[in-house]
Amino acid sequence: MKLLSFETPKRGASYGLLAHDGVFDLGARLPHPDLRALIAAHACPKDLQQRIGKLLPRSEQPAADYRANEIRYLPPIPSPEKIICVGINYPQRAGEYGDGNDAPAYPSIFMRAPGSLVGHGAALHRPPESAQLDYEGEIAAVIGLPGRRLGENGALRHVFGLTIMNEGSIRDWLRHGKFNVTPGKNFEHSGGIGPHLVSADEADPAAARRLCTRVNGELRQDASSADMLFPLPKLLAYISTFTALSPGDIIATGTPPGAGARMTPPSYLAPGDRVEVEVDGLGVLDNRVVDEPGDAR
Repeated sequence: MKLLSFETPKRGASYGLLAHDGVFDLGARLPHPDLRALIAAHACPKDLQQRIGKLLPRSEQPAADYRANEIRYLPPIPSPEKIICVGINYPQRAGEYGDGNDAPAYPSIFMRAPGSLVGHGAALHRPPESAQLDYEGEIAAVIGLPGRRLGENGALRHVFGLTIMNEGSIRDWLRHGKFNVTPGKNFEHSGGIGPHLVSADEADPAAARRLCTRVNGELRQDASSADMLFPLPKLLAYISTFTALSPGDIIATGTPPGAGARMTPPSYLAPGDRVEVEVDGLGVLDNRVVDEPGDAR
């Protein structure tokens, strides 16, 4: 299943199933207020598929309520309880830092706020405080089954599905303090997520996936999730040690090498740039860059 959150001028915010010719509006047919609540009620994708199957017409392909050009994509989980991000999770990415350190024993973890992310097709905002907006293509897992202190062997059963994130960063604001990356990772509308959530029965969370990021059509990042220093089961086991995972929580698994800050000279995003993050089996997250509205530059 490919599930998404969206809005239309008449309908307002809703959630639905991606059909062959558009979107089948589940929010109009189910009692759950949003996709996060739906996942909380049906943590197993197969159970949810059976529930949705009862709503569909007899044909295998349900008729769409809206065409793709009639909706505005929202972040798949509009109000997640937690967005937990992993840094420096690819060996080549660690090498970009050139600090000579050995492979880390533990993952680097930080948090993002929901307001820092926009949906597919929405504009990424370059803030007036900095010209160093950068892209970071990533695979993100969405939690279905809640849990705490998960073992690696059973961790993936807690994953409802996968989506794509552009974990946009304001580079100079990452270095304002000795340890705090939080400011540079949380500027409003600086990153994107979507376009939809692909359920785990369709997109195996354990499978290796190619991730590519393009800026104005130029390939900047190209890697396989098989190269992660800490694969998803290890991340879930580690993260769930210090915090309970809840339905709709998002775990961003880190970006491969090729970010603009590491180019010579650095190449940051500017208004008019188009950033596409493509992941095998998950689709393409597409966003353009604008100066934050109200910026006087």
